[in-house]
This record gives sequence, C-alpha cells and structure tokens, in this order.
Amino acid sequence: MIDDISRDVFVRIQTDLLVVNDSIMTDRHHASNGNYNDDDPQNQIGGIVPAFPLSGWLRHGMERIVTEYDGTVCHPGEANANFMKNDVYERDLEDGYHEKGACVNDPEEDHGCVVFDLFGGFGNQPGKVMRRPIKFSPVRSSVDYTRGQAEGHYRRLNRNIVSRNQEDNREPLRNTRVDAVANLDGCWHLSFREMKPEFIGLLAEGIDFLDEHKTDFMHQLGGARNFGAGIVDCYLINPLYEERELKRVFDRGKGNTNAMDEKDNQWAAKYRPTLVKALEERIEERP
Repeated sequence: MIDDISRDVFVRIQTDLLVVNDSIMTDRHHASNGNYNDDDPQNQIGGIVPAFPLSGWLRHGMERIVTEYDGTVCHPGEANANFMKNDVYERDLEDGYHEKGACVNDPEEDHGCVVFDLFGGFGNQPGKVMRRPIKFSPVRSSVDYTRGQAEGHYRRLNRNIVSRNQEDNREPLRNTRVDAVANLDGCWHLSFREMKPEFIGLLAEGIDFLDEHKTDFMHQLGGARNFGAGIVDCYLINPLYEERELKRVFDRGKGNTNAMDEKDNQWAAKYRPTLVKALEERIEERP
C-alpha cells in the first residue's frame, strides 16, 4: 500500500497573518515598477518562509499524537543544554519525552522512536523527512504549487509602543518593525528519504491535530502568536493525487473530478486507517 504513495507529499497551508522569529527572506529586487519600499502597500515583493519554524510546528503536532497513543518521543534538546528555565528538561521527561537518543543504541543501525526516525538527531544523522521552505509570491500566476509554493503578500509592519501615562496622550516611546506575510495560501512540500507506513500515518494525524488546535497558543505557528498571527488552517492533500490533480486543488475555477472523489474515498476508507494502524503498532514496540 505504501508503494502507491509518492515520496513527495504536500500539506495545504492557509493563514491570514504569519510572523516568524526566524524572519522572512525577501526578494526585493523583483519588486514591481522599481518600488523597493518594503512598507509600501503596493509592493510586489515575494520571498521565503524558512523551514525552521514550519518544522518545529509540525514536530510539535506529531509529538502530541505519539503521546496520545501512550508513547514517548525524543526530546529535541540535549540534557546539558543551557535552557532558559530551570528544570525544564526534567519536566519535559515527565510530560511525554525521553532523553534525546535514549531510544537508539547505534544511530547508524537502529531506527529509534518514530520521531527520532523522522527528524534525526545526532549531528550528521539525518531524519527521514526533508522539510523545505515555502516560497511565496503576491502574483498568483507565478506560484508553482507542485513545488510547494504559496500566494502571499509581504509587509514590514511598524508598531508603536506607547506611554501608559495619561498626561502623555499615548505618545510613542519606541517603534518596532516586524516582517510579516499576509493571506498566505499554498502548500508545504515534504520529501521522504525513506517511506514507511507509520510516517504517513503520523503526518496525517499530526496535521489534523494542528488544524483542530489552531487557536491554542501552543499549537500556532511563528513567533507573534499573541497578536493574531500563526492561526493556520491546514490539511494533508490526498497523497494519491497525481500532479495535475494537485494543481486542480488550487484552481479556484475548478472542482474535484470523479477520479479525485474516488481517490478521496479510497484514502479515507482504506489507506489512512491502515497507515494509522501501522503507527499504533510502531509506538507499541516502544524502542
């Protein structure tokens, strides 16, 4: 069954506003009409949303799924790391994590827990899933969804921090500038170096969890979650779709074909339950 699924899968991403701590890489030299002002509302600047915040967001959703199935997952940090809070590592171990790499004796030979298998952990030991950045463009016709791109509008926002004293009449004390992408709509391209049924099962369950908990602070994307950014609508695009069907998902003038509807039924009734069952069995092994 896993042979019917490509190593390249796509996650639909839609959000009104995205602000990430890792910042946004822009492509200002492509701005239209010689307009290079990043704060001009008429700019046509595109750019890239880095894979770092996307990867952390996805991993967090996957970790929660594993713990819901009574499993534990590798801690993403080393025990001797300089954490900003005291006892954070110990508290994490009590909350569904095991020490990083404790599930594997030889990283060259052993698979470890499913999260270690997917994300890797020891220096040059790569994970089985490659997370790509999302390239965005404000021009819809320039967006190639089959390469994991998105329509999105870059802005540099200015925020004034004002005085709370009544006699100051809200006079600004300082100004902060924030890179943001508005109305992001596209997909995130993930590639698997190795395909295992439990990988796709965990991806499907993790993405659904993030979508269901998108208004929970802990499961929002990016670094400005207090300000309405990072509330993401997401779902796994049917991995059985062919490239032309993937394009049709984003064509606002077209709907599903009969073949796509049939594949949706197959995915829901046959493929997904089998893949999730493989995930449950993998977690029960408790490496």
